[in-house]
Amino acid sequence: MTAAWREDPYEPGTAASEAADAAVAELEARGSPSHDGQAARLVEHREHAGGLALELQPVRWSLRLVAEEAAQSISALCVVRSADGRWLAGRRAAWLAAWPGRWALGAGGAVEVGENPAETLGRELEEEWSVTAERLSVEALISVPSELVLLVGMAWLPDGAEVLRDPEHDEHDWWPADPAQWPEQADAPLRAMAGLLAGA
Repeated sequence: MTAAWREDPYEPGTAASEAADAAVAELEARGSPSHDGQAARLVEHREHAGGLALELQPVRWSLRLVAEEAAQSISALCVVRSADGRWLAGRRAAWLAAWPGRWALGAGGAVEVGENPAETLGRELEEEWSVTAERLSVEALISVPSELVLLVGMAWLPDGAEVLRDPEHDEHDWWPADPAQWPEQADAPLRAMAGLLAGA
């Protein structure tokens, strides 16, 4: 996968900027250490014989928090599986800006300015779980109704790998290889994601 960056930052409208300001203020009010800055938005994507080509642009990070107007902000989601096929699930800490208190698969986060989103997958895995994948692949590019874009990757860990969660998670577990056996905290979006990736 290739990524080309525009130099000019994205300029949101007044309403979106004000909504982003309000979202950051709400985070500060509940004591979150999250802070605003620059991230990436997807301008265009093209499929070609060599894979996927993305055109990206710097964007204000907090725009991803604006409901239904996230400006095509792009995040990387690295779904993690053990050598025997189990899925790594972590409950996101209450202070996080996105999906606080919810269970998620693997690791994820914003793409940094100048970064190839495929590299973001591995970086987030190392930062959040202190492990390196034995193999890592890009599986999907998904746009959700809020105008947030997810680059989804799959990381397979070597046999015997042990994870160490970071402060972004307050609990974790290894869910069975068969999603039909997952616990009740595995909500419908997680099961849908597993269905999408089951053959990867």
